[in-house]
Amino acid sequence: MRVEYNSPVILTYAIISCGVMAASDIVPGVRYLFSAPAHIHLTGVFFYFRLFSHIAGHADWQHLLSNFSFILLIGPVAEEKYGSRSLLFMILVTALAIGLLNAIFFSTGLVGASGIVFMLIVLLSFTNASEGRIPLTFVLVAVIFFGKELVMSLRPDGISQFAHIIGGLTGAAFGYFVKPKYILQDIN
Repeated sequence: MRVEYNSPVILTYAIISCGVMAASDIVPGVRYLFSAPAHIHLTGVFFYFRLFSHIAGHADWQHLLSNFSFILLIGPVAEEKYGSRSLLFMILVTALAIGLLNAIFFSTGLVGASGIVFMLIVLLSFTNASEGRIPLTFVLVAVIFFGKELVMSLRPDGISQFAHIIGGLTGAAFGYFVKPKYILQDIN
């Protein structure tokens, strides 16, 4: 038996995020580079980098472990179903959407991979979708997920339900419009 690097995008993302967390514990200023911008600054040196990099930054190790418990569980399934390039594209588009919308609508920074977690959850709820049909699992996930996030957004808890909702919306869009590299079929 040998250990296989079975999910290159997800595993590399986890390793980078752990490295960023370790560096942010040692080097002042690293957290800034890995947080979403709080305003539009088109001429800013790091503005464009931070639109994407915020998904690798975390508030602390507990925050990172909480997010990557889910990502390492469901991410490899998404990577196998959609392919590494497609999943990387989905992660980057989700990061960009969250980072850009945060800069437009909010005046605070943002860190963490929870938007990616929710993108993956909603994306995978589209498993077994076929032409002209929306899976009941997606409907239930959407109702529960969006309902919970809307209720939670009314409480000041320091958690960005906004990132969760944007992640869920991008996951829904990808699940509906992006075809998996292959369709899993039942074996009779």
